[in-house]
Amino acid sequence: MSAQITPHHLQRPAYVYVRQSTMGQVRHHQESTERQYALREKAIALGWAETAIRILDGDLGQSGAHSAQREDFKTLVAEVSMDHVGAVLALEVSRLARSNADWQRLLELCALTRTLVIDEDGCYDPGDFNDGLLLGLKGTMAQAELHFLRARLLGGKRNKAAKGELHSPLPVGLVYVDGQIVLDPDAEVRSAIALVFRLFRDTGSAYGVVQHFAKAGLTFPKRAYGGAWDGRLLWGRLSHERVLGILRNPAYAGAYVYGRYQYQRCLGPDGSVQTKTSVVPMAEWQVNLPDHHPGYIDWVTYLDNQARLASNCTLSETTLLSGPAREGLALLQGLLVCAHCGRRVTVRDQGQGGVAPVYLCNWKRHEGLDTRDCLSVRCDLLDTVVAERVLAALQPAELELALRALDELEGREAAQRQHWQLRLQRADYEAQLAERRYAEVDPANRLVAATLEQRWNEALQRLAELQQHSEQANQSRSLVLSARQRAQVLALAEDVPTLWSAPTTTAKDRKRLLRLLIKDVTVERAAPKQLRLHMRWQGGALSEVAVSLPLSRPDQVRYPPATVERIKTLAATLDDAQIAAQLNQEGQTSPTGKAFTFAMIRWVRYKHAIPSPPPEDADGLSVEQMMIKFDVSCHVVYYWIERGHVSACQRKPGTPYRIHLESGDEQRLADWVASSSRLSVQRHPEPAL
Repeated sequence: MSAQITPHHLQRPAYVYVRQSTMGQVRHHQESTERQYALREKAIALGWAETAIRILDGDLGQSGAHSAQREDFKTLVAEVSMDHVGAVLALEVSRLARSNADWQRLLELCALTRTLVIDEDGCYDPGDFNDGLLLGLKGTMAQAELHFLRARLLGGKRNKAAKGELHSPLPVGLVYVDGQIVLDPDAEVRSAIALVFRLFRDTGSAYGVVQHFAKAGLTFPKRAYGGAWDGRLLWGRLSHERVLGILRNPAYAGAYVYGRYQYQRCLGPDGSVQTKTSVVPMAEWQVNLPDHHPGYIDWVTYLDNQARLASNCTLSETTLLSGPAREGLALLQGLLVCAHCGRRVTVRDQGQGGVAPVYLCNWKRHEGLDTRDCLSVRCDLLDTVVAERVLAALQPAELELALRALDELEGREAAQRQHWQLRLQRADYEAQLAERRYAEVDPANRLVAATLEQRWNEALQRLAELQQHSEQANQSRSLVLSARQRAQVLALAEDVPTLWSAPTTTAKDRKRLLRLLIKDVTVERAAPKQLRLHMRWQGGALSEVAVSLPLSRPDQVRYPPATVERIKTLAATLDDAQIAAQLNQEGQTSPTGKAFTFAMIRWVRYKHAIPSPPPEDADGLSVEQMMIKFDVSCHVVYYWIERGHVSACQRKPGTPYRIHLESGDEQRLADWVASSSRLSVQRHPEPAL
């Protein structure tokens, strides 16, 4: 017995901690497990009673790098902190903890509660300086050992990966043959993988691929790894996650890649250390070897697919790439770019059922940088102009475009037919295999024969169901196959505008056609009621088109400047009635489409301060001139006119008077004004006292 073991320690239980890092070590390295359980006999030999020994083996198969998943280690720490433990036994101290934080915490608790630590090398008292120093060095060396082992393993993996020789599980469609990566020899698997890439090229989105597989009743393979199903192909529904995994995997492009993901340690909400997997950008991949093995697509197509997937992300506000064609009436959805703030223009549905969508860019107002929206315009105003330009551009190449579309449809049809044929061949092979197994069994062994017969019947039933589904899928397809249908499509293609506006052509189809020709459209406000569209075509060409916005109701009923100028010109020689007659004779109408009248012309002259034409007799005096000449009010002048004291005439009723003074009238009127006390008072009132 060691001198450090006292009756104080023997009165408390001794805990034997058993741990191995992985379940593989537990299964295949049982000698180490037996040695750890043998510490129970060592504790008995050191003086502990058999009933005072506790075995903690719940952490078998758990790494000692952290204590998050080690429940028995947490139990040990709790018991030590409550001074319920006399000694802790382990085969070596590294079994207790590989982390210095956990190891130092346990040593500190053992020192406070006078708990011993016992391993194969001896018995230690953490409260003693020398023993504590030695245990601390052992913990540090155990943690350093993990670093050295990890560095050696990762260094070997990186060196082998740099040569493209590090084997890792391959995605479905690729297999190892003599250490080399080749395409799967199963033609049905290759057909399914190729169909995914073909449909993504046609539809432009992963959801489009999933919908096509579901609508056509197609299945997709999945290779099982590990267990009883190791290496076997399982066919089932194609999910959106599987499509994204296929499109983002560079192995399908013939590239060998290492370092696409990295593991990062972080603190969880409860303070525990957790490990998370993050995606590494392509520029930071440690190994990237293009053309390493045969692939389903080339590297350029792979990069194009990544760019298209990035553009499909609708959560990004700064990207200028157009996304896939979606449902909705807005033709330029995802293509419009605001020239004011440089961001993509969004769509807001208005009206009952969203029948009046609006292109809206309110980023600056939303951020408080401006009080108005950058852009807010009805979708149909811009869609009509862009559609006309696109249809005009399609006129020279309509027939060629139709032929290419027909070839594309027939190619897609052929790929689907091949996929169904391969599925039928596989089902037929499984039925024949089940039949051969049933034929080879001993008829006397009825139990086995009955099971094989049942499997044969199930295989025949699956084959019949698959044939029925294949016939239904062939009947539901509406692709161009016959020569007559081909001729009809070619004849229709000669009139693309008719096809564009046909009721059977959906908004999504129009958007797809538009994206084949236009890359993006920048919209700029050139004038208060005019927009300018800068169209960038897929080939790199640029074109501009001006769009006039509809006038508001006040602007619609307002007389245009040309009409006002015409009235001003005519008013130099004609009166209001004559101006109205002249405009009606010229065929002009008011903004509301009515014929001009005397009241209309009079209102225009009043609103725009257009003077009336001078009278034919320009020698007379006006009322205003008479008021100034005799220093009287207008009422006095009109009194003279009405009483016949002066000679006055009007060109027409309602026009200004022209007054003619005869010889002697001027002196007579002046004497009248001077001799009239009333007019004198009005003209020269007495000063107020």
